[in-house]
Amino acid sequence: MKVVSEARGELAVASPEVAEEEGRKRRMPWWGWALAAVVVAGGAWVVRARSQPEDAAAAFQTARVEPRRITAKVTATGTLSALVTVQVGSQVSGRILELNVDFNSPVKKGQVIARIDPQLFQAAVERARANLVASRANVTKARVEAENARKQAERSKALLDKQFIAQADVDTAEATAEAARAQVSAAEGQLAQAQAALSEAEVNLRYTTIVSPTDGIVISRSVDVGQTVAASLQAPTLFTIAEDLRKMQVNTSVAEADVGRLQDGMRATFTVDAWPGERFHGTIRQIRNAATTVQNVVTYDAIIDVDNPDLKLKPGMTANVTIVTAQKDAALAVPNAALRFKPALPEGAPPSGGAPATRSAHPPEDGGRTVFVLRPGHPGPVPASVRTGLTDGSFTEVTGEVGEGDAVVTGQAAGTATAGGASGAPPGAGGRMPMRRGPF
Repeated sequence: MKVVSEARGELAVASPEVAEEEGRKRRMPWWGWALAAVVVAGGAWVVRARSQPEDAAAAFQTARVEPRRITAKVTATGTLSALVTVQVGSQVSGRILELNVDFNSPVKKGQVIARIDPQLFQAAVERARANLVASRANVTKARVEAENARKQAERSKALLDKQFIAQADVDTAEATAEAARAQVSAAEGQLAQAQAALSEAEVNLRYTTIVSPTDGIVISRSVDVGQTVAASLQAPTLFTIAEDLRKMQVNTSVAEADVGRLQDGMRATFTVDAWPGERFHGTIRQIRNAATTVQNVVTYDAIIDVDNPDLKLKPGMTANVTIVTAQKDAALAVPNAALRFKPALPEGAPPSGGAPATRSAHPPEDGGRTVFVLRPGHPGPVPASVRTGLTDGSFTEVTGEVGEGDAVVTGQAAGTATAGGASGAPPGAGGRMPMRRGPF
């Protein structure tokens, strides 16, 4: 049998053997193609499974578990002030006649620091003295009149015994004597009032001289010579005196979440903008129980004593305070990002070779935390239960199912998918089976 084919416009004659071979090639069964595809897919899966640990490590950001110094701190902002600050005011109204001190002037207790014009108060003293003299004269007059009335009453009784006068005249004389004695008491009361008025006028006159109530330094002056001060409602403040600027304090506001970690006697350090790079030291003297609420934030005042021998620190400076509450020098620690990392595990995938896991890793029931570790021989992150200890805000002390040198996962590598579909995951472990193109 001859097979005739037409190629390029010409007739060609092929042998029967060649024609039969070409027919068999065209008639290859479908299962041959399927078998070839399965062989190719199996080889690709073996290659990818062997390289999975390296691919998983590249798909995540990791950090080593290692010993480090962990220092727990409480930070707060406060204001510097003198231990004792006295506001010196005036108890009387008047015009400032003289000022004997100014800003930063050192003063001693009892030193005259200002005077108010005393003329009106001197006149008030003279008037009170005159009233006192008049009151004393009235007392003397009342006593004389009372004595005379008493004698008149006694004579009336003697005349009544001789029946020279009527009983009505006697009664009138006795009433007059009684009234005279009452007049003496009234005059003595007026005398006491005049004495008190004189004392008040003298005290007001003395108040025109303003003296320092303590040793210290003037840090504020609020008046000038010639200014009139009015003390009708409240005493106006003329000066503010700090007792000793070599001993100061920092008034800080500590959040309620941190106040439980503070105790009296703890050491504190702080910085001020006036001396950048220099750290000052102090000690907590008192944690006050009075709470302050600002915008729904509750804070408590912590008072820190500070030595200021060089007078570098000044009242009113802002202090950025740091208080060390606990410290460990060789604590096994992980970054805080490792405690926050929670990959979405695929449904039914056993992350540690055990029972299937759900899509989210739940913390242990004992109140611990879960971190994820890359371990040799495992295709992905393995959850490990840990208990946390001290933290400094960046690293946290851990104990439990991790050891020194373990690689904990802190995040997803850039350019990779989520943990459920991360690159390098074997088929059936969350990644989709790649679609193959073929004749079937």
